[in-house]
Amino acid sequence: MSISTGIGAAHAGTARLGIREIVRQLNGALGATLVAALAGARDPKISYKWARTDGPEPKPEAQARLMLAHRAWTAVSSVEGEHVARLWFVGANPWLGEISPIEAISRLEAKKVMDAAAAMTDDRFAG
Repeated sequence: MSISTGIGAAHAGTARLGIREIVRQLNGALGATLVAALAGARDPKISYKWARTDGPEPKPEAQARLMLAHRAWTAVSSVEGEHVARLWFVGANPWLGEISPIEAISRLEAKKVMDAAAAMTDDRFAG
């Protein structure tokens, strides 16, 4: 899979989902505490509430973070697998100046996050 295809497919897949399904998938992949943290929420269990059909909706800025996280998750996990993607999300990342993708997502650094995801899946090394 080429990088442009992988990143484009991740974007298209995320765009087709509702925010509740995005949260459900991220909760399953990363755990509710990490999902809440990357969304910028103070309550570590709020993502369970966001995932419920009758639950509250995340604020627009949190939704943007959640959608970015889902795009990055889809791009990395589809090429590298879920275990590697989980480690990629929480570890220091050379393409992000040694901060984790979770932290970069919480800062809404979309281009940097998606460039780092592309670099990971393309086996490019940071210099």
